[in-house]
Amino acid sequence: MVDVSQIKEHAEVVGSDGAHVGTVDHVDAGQIKLTKTDKDAGGLHHYIPVDFVQAVEGGQVRLDRSAEEAKREWSTS
Repeated sequence: MVDVSQIKEHAEVVGSDGAHVGTVDHVDAGQIKLTKTDKDAGGLHHYIPVDFVQAVEGGQVRLDRSAEEAKREWSTS
């Protein structure tokens, strides 16, 4: 399990394939809220479970699935 306190605001979130998923707004109630101003957000906040996080290193949050998979599974509420 990753130490959630290491996930910082404005950190880039990337899939296991290294592709961009989003930018961290903040972490709340076991979910990472992504900024709605990110280029891939379409003007909406998206949420991904912290359980998707494989590692936090070098200012990036790396997920345990590809960016495409993460985007299929994210929610907007």
